[in-house]
Amino acid sequence: MKKTLITLLTLYTLASPALAAQQQEPEVPADFINVAKLVPDAQIHMAYLGSNNFVGSQVDGYQANKCYLQQNAANALVHAQQAAAARGLTLWIFDCYRPQRAVNHFMRWASDLSDTSTKAEYYPNLEKDKLVGEYIAEKSGHSRGSTIDLTLAAKDEAGNWQPLDMGSPFDMFDPVSNVGNPTISEAQQANRQLLETIMLQAGFKVYSMEWWHFTHQPPVYTDQYFDFIVR
Repeated sequence: MKKTLITLLTLYTLASPALAAQQQEPEVPADFINVAKLVPDAQIHMAYLGSNNFVGSQVDGYQANKCYLQQNAANALVHAQQAAAARGLTLWIFDCYRPQRAVNHFMRWASDLSDTSTKAEYYPNLEKDKLVGEYIAEKSGHSRGSTIDLTLAAKDEAGNWQPLDMGSPFDMFDPVSNVGNPTISEAQQANRQLLETIMLQAGFKVYSMEWWHFTHQPPVYTDQYFDFIVR
């Protein structure tokens, strides 16, 4: 009996740090919504869940293909989806709420100037040390729950949703991704303008450096940055 008790105490001691860490993980705030419950027709493809992103690996804090937004922003997105659907389109979502630990991951990546494995695809015309500030921030509006990265998609001949041509891909850190960039085609400009119009009418404002980046106005949280895991 004594030996069994010692064994159980030992196992508990070994397990308790992991259990404590799990218990300390922040929970989803009551006013954050899983967007799929409100806009089930939207295409959700969280870019940082896998390795096909500018970091080149799965980003800390992303464990599921789920889009969370603060309730006001989530409700507004319903109107954006309805406006897109009226044109035979749908929303294609790249990122929503972003845990602070993911932002910290971005900053660690940005500080490692020796890692340029994704340069050709994501920042071909900028040096890596120039990305922090206008494209990557130490504190992100995404972590406040009112910011979303997205585009519009249309069905191809096979009936599959495909993103519209916006003149540059998501997370292309380059002047070509700036809103109003004059070097893209008229059709690409029209696609960007349609996206901005749909989002503006739903209450979102675009970030001038990135055509895909929108924040619902006014954001409910202005100084609080959340860190719950997307799962």
